[in-house]
Amino acid sequence: MAFSKESRRLKIRKRIRGRISGTEQRPRLSVYRSNKEIYAQVIDDVTGKTISSASSRDKDIAKANGTKVEIASLVGKALAEKAIKAGVETVSFDRGGYLYHGRVKSLAEGAREAGLKF
Repeated sequence: MAFSKESRRLKIRKRIRGRISGTEQRPRLSVYRSNKEIYAQVIDDVTGKTISSASSRDKDIAKANGTKVEIASLVGKALAEKAIKAGVETVSFDRGGYLYHGRVKSLAEGAREAGLKF
């Protein structure tokens, strides 16, 4: 029997989280993508704390006009700026079970452009 889209994504997500874990020196950049919005956060899994976060619902990003892919790039740049301010330069990228394509790829490339290394 075939998996539904959501259960398939959760299965892939579980597999990814088995391999990727965020530490204080190299936290995890986690991505969540809904139909309308995109959210990202930098997480230290050892202490269970979110170091920085950004989403397409943030006031400065929500005002921007453009496609969802362009807005995802802005979210990546905003997240990278906040993370670098907090003292984080390298991260492990957790795509959350989504394909590395479209909005997820755009967010990652935006974060790289702003100076985050992964």
